[in-house]
Amino acid sequence: MLISTNGHKPSILIDFGKEIYGSLKLYSGMHRNQKPKHVRICLGESVTEAMSNTDIPGNVQNPTNEHSLRDFEAAIPWLGSAECGKSGFRFARIDFIDANDTLPLRYVEARSFIRDIPDVGSFECSDKRLNDIWNTGAYTVKLCMQDYVWDGIKRDRLVWLGDMHPEVMTAGTVWGELDVVKRSLDFAKDDTPLPGWINGMSAYSLWWLIIQRDMYMHTGNKSYLSEQVPYVKGLVDMLSTKISDDGVEQLDGHRFLDWPSSENAEAIHSGLQSLTIMALNAAADIGRWTSDKELTANAEKQLAKMKSVNLPHNGNKQAAALSIISGQSKSPEADAKALLDGGANGFSTFYGYYMLEALARTGQVSEALDIISDFWGSMLRLGATTFWEDFDYANADKASPIDTFTPAGKYDIHADGGKYCYVGLRLSLCHGWASGPTPWLTANVLGIRPMEPGCATIEIAPDLGNLKWAKGSFPTPKGPVTVSVTRGSDGKAKAKVVAPKGIKIINRAK
Repeated sequence: MLISTNGHKPSILIDFGKEIYGSLKLYSGMHRNQKPKHVRICLGESVTEAMSNTDIPGNVQNPTNEHSLRDFEAAIPWLGSAECGKSGFRFARIDFIDANDTLPLRYVEARSFIRDIPDVGSFECSDKRLNDIWNTGAYTVKLCMQDYVWDGIKRDRLVWLGDMHPEVMTAGTVWGELDVVKRSLDFAKDDTPLPGWINGMSAYSLWWLIIQRDMYMHTGNKSYLSEQVPYVKGLVDMLSTKISDDGVEQLDGHRFLDWPSSENAEAIHSGLQSLTIMALNAAADIGRWTSDKELTANAEKQLAKMKSVNLPHNGNKQAAALSIISGQSKSPEADAKALLDGGANGFSTFYGYYMLEALARTGQVSEALDIISDFWGSMLRLGATTFWEDFDYANADKASPIDTFTPAGKYDIHADGGKYCYVGLRLSLCHGWASGPTPWLTANVLGIRPMEPGCATIEIAPDLGNLKWAKGSFPTPKGPVTVSVTRGSDGKAKAKVVAPKGIKIINRAK
């Protein structure tokens, strides 16, 4: 029973235990006047957000009602129920705002909306923290797959193509082919007729190309890929006008890698050079797979101009990672030192995936595992049940967990941090671009990598790093492949593989 007076408006704060995308349903019992009762509801991904109001002028904590309402009023009928919301949240504060009245609030129900698909892929190893990280990355993306593959479930409920690449790689690792992924890619293409850049960013059109290639390796859906060829050809034609005669990218539009690198023009230039190479390689592959010789020839012509160019990363981890992955780097092992400088400091939730991949490609899986435990593991330690849009690892030790009231003088990891678009409580605590460890652990620890479209051939080349054992499964169009990795008497990884009929396995760890 909530009882109010003129000077007192009672409130309750509810923790539903984990982040969801959904609504609240409030049930009222019998009361004396049979009229609707009025409440204010504040949803939050953290305790601080749930306790913060949007209508306080100059509130430096920056709570917002952008993209989805999290702070609103609702009426509850007599002896009935009312459903309201839809947002991403874990916490709900309910204020009874009628004066001198009573509200017999019987119970409150959080109603979760999530795609009903089985998890086909799995991962388990000797380190429980890594297991939790793999599962949290998968859950984060599953929540973000609503009408489309959204970037986040509270804010940025939009189709952002660069951000989608980690999400698509997670989806391919956990569930396989999904219509919602294709629908999102088609939406971005149809919404961006050439010569436009997807989301206004040249890099995001490049990521669209890379996603098409990587997704086809997982699914082998040639009819879908063939539908993309006209747009791919037009995009490559446009790219050819944005590369100088000496092979240097000259991309226009908004020049962007990720937010933490957004003020570093040299890093962006180096990163876009690498991304252009990666996208053109993807386009050349698409041309070969669809027997479009003109597309392949054009992409390879541009690649030939660019291959001798080596732009410096100047110690920037985003640029260094892309340089290694694209093959632009002339000394990958030396460039990887920039990724290890300061450990998890300087990692970002989005480009951390590519930093990890660059470390794996230079033989530093143990170091990458330590960084995953430090960076993504610190989010779990601070109460995360989904991974965040932004996380400054340097603030982890001084921060208060998101599921507690922050004591005076203590750093509030949600309200006090953030730069650029995610200042304070505007920050999304469920963002699919942060799921990179999920596909990375499967690809590098279990060593499962498709080598031909549709997983027709899969290479198993595990690297346990500092782990004792690992096991898991991976979806293919013909059924799951399961892998169990142990350390042999010689200290090397040994893998047992079970694959469906029609999948060729190249086991590098027999």
